Amino acid sequence: MEGFIEVNEISDFVSYIRSIEWRDPWLMALLSFHALVTIMCFSTRNYGNFQVILFITLLLLVYFSENINEVAARNWTLFSRQQYFDSKGLFISVVFSIPILLNCMIMVGSWLYQSTQLMTNLKKAQLRQRLKEMDQQQRKLLKAE
Repeated sequence: MEGFIEVNEISDFVSYIRSIEWRDPWLMALLSFHALVTIMCFSTRNYGNFQVILFITLLLLVYFSENINEVAARNWTLFSRQQYFDSKGLFISVVFSIPILLNCMIMVGSWLYQSTQLMTNLKKAQLRQRLKEMDQQQRKLLKAE
């Protein structure tokens, strides 16, 4: 496809990461976006509806990352100093999709933790209720004697 570069010359992941010019303004904006999303994930952990919307939005961004990669490969000269967008999507996966998926994992982990806390509180309340009922039954038995 026109506009893509091949990734055959990439020997290892570390050298690939080092070859990226991180001071490029759009990459700094992308890193700021990821930092903002991470902060939102942690700061909105008690707002379930907002987190569901954020989660779905992030998953949609990952879903459409292939399309974003194609558009960016065709128009890279408008915003970047180098052509990063390869035909296999390695670059967009590393700097775009993986951080988003990590944030999604953070949200799922938070939801699981909140669920276990809720189940623990529910079980404690059930046990307190059962103790209260047993105590009332014992009092009735003592009064009957």
